[in-house]
Amino acid sequence: MSGCGCGMEARSKEERRTLLVLLAINAAMFAVEAGAGLLARSAALLADSLDMFADAAVYGVSLWAVGRAAAAKVSAARLSGVLQVLLALFVLAETLRRAVLGAEPRSTLIVVVGLVALAANTVCLTLLFRHRDGEVHMRASYIFSANDVVANLAVVLAGLLVRFTGSPLPDLVTGLGLAALVLAGGLRILREARLAEAAPACSGA
Repeated sequence: MSGCGCGMEARSKEERRTLLVLLAINAAMFAVEAGAGLLARSAALLADSLDMFADAAVYGVSLWAVGRAAAAKVSAARLSGVLQVLLALFVLAETLRRAVLGAEPRSTLIVVVGLVALAANTVCLTLLFRHRDGEVHMRASYIFSANDVVANLAVVLAGLLVRFTGSPLPDLVTGLGLAALVLAGGLRILREARLAEAAPACSGA
């Protein structure tokens, strides 16, 4: 019994350390990408920065859930999913606004910042890899980081296409694609939370 408690406590401490690092990385990258997105007039970078902001919020919620009852962890995962869905709708609206008003994105800045974000999210994904089959709040965090790596690759590709074609269309299409990716991730997390809530509680005997 006591050995089990010690193991649970050690796991909780490891999860807290991991989530604190993830929170710091994503909060910093939100500031970097948001500023760069405005400077570069890039829908893709702005969308990615808002994704970073949502991730930072999710890691904060997950950090709160560590060591708490299963119901609290399910609630944390559900909140994460809701944040993703709301973010997807916001990104979609912002991208459509830029498509209507017009934009001239700066390709070099998009590529450079996209590569920095890719490196940051690769670190996050590596830290979360050992938790990918853990409890629902940690699986939600892993889903976020996996989505982010794909999103960063899309941003870099969009920047390269803007540079070689001279058209803002790749940036706008990437913004729409990121909205779809964020929406899919949010719906998946909500489904995971619903399944975890429906699962029978483990016996404490």
